[in-house]
Amino acid sequence: MRTETPIATRPFRGLVAFFWTETLVQLHEELAMATSMVVQGVLLVFVYILNPALIGVALVGAVLFSVFSMGQRVLNEAAYIRIDHKASELYLAGPLSPEAYFVGMSAGVLAVYLPPVIVVGILAVIVAHLTAATVLLLAGLAAAVWLASASIGYVFSTAFKDNRAIWAYSSLFFNVFGVLPPVFYPFRLFPEALHPIALLMPPSAAAALVQGAMGAASLTRGEQTLAVAGLVVETTVLFLFTIYWARRTVRER
Repeated sequence: MRTETPIATRPFRGLVAFFWTETLVQLHEELAMATSMVVQGVLLVFVYILNPALIGVALVGAVLFSVFSMGQRVLNEAAYIRIDHKASELYLAGPLSPEAYFVGMSAGVLAVYLPPVIVVGILAVIVAHLTAATVLLLAGLAAAVWLASASIGYVFSTAFKDNRAIWAYSSLFFNVFGVLPPVFYPFRLFPEALHPIALLMPPSAAAALVQGAMGAASLTRGEQTLAVAGLVVETTVLFLFTIYWARRTVRER
């Protein structure tokens, strides 16, 4: 017999409590924490060996790729709670609102995995001689990339019914869209015909804007507009859709 899950009337109700819950859960994932920067480290070494002059660009890319890959962690965590533990129904049966569940989970993942990203960011500031304005730009763009990737990860998590299928598809998606486009290397080295596509992908759009600010890329006014507009619109639409989707999936239980 189907039972309806009560839905909190106040938006984001229980956000702080679930944020701390998720943070404590993530702090017990020692292996995941220890290996969170392995891909970034390998790519940084690869870039340094091939062309040490590009290490500043690669460090900036490592920051953006790190926050983008947190969407994969949100995807894995949301699916794990829902499929293996069946705990999502327990969480959402109480006063916790669906949007607070999504944002609290994403923010908890961010809080635990952010410290090494900050270290890489400091290295980027030192090595690439980033100005205060560029640092603020990088921080703002990284926040937008994180919000977009967390939204994608949460929505995608609801499409899976078996955790074994998640690891392959989620890794493929986030690594392909975070590594192949010009994130770890200069935007000018990406095929010119594909520039519009790269500027519509959150991580590479953010990387191109930061590279332009630090003098590593020369973007036309149209490319700058496309990157900024695309990132703002995509992040906003994805976040709002994820809130809607979170509420809808609760109603369908």
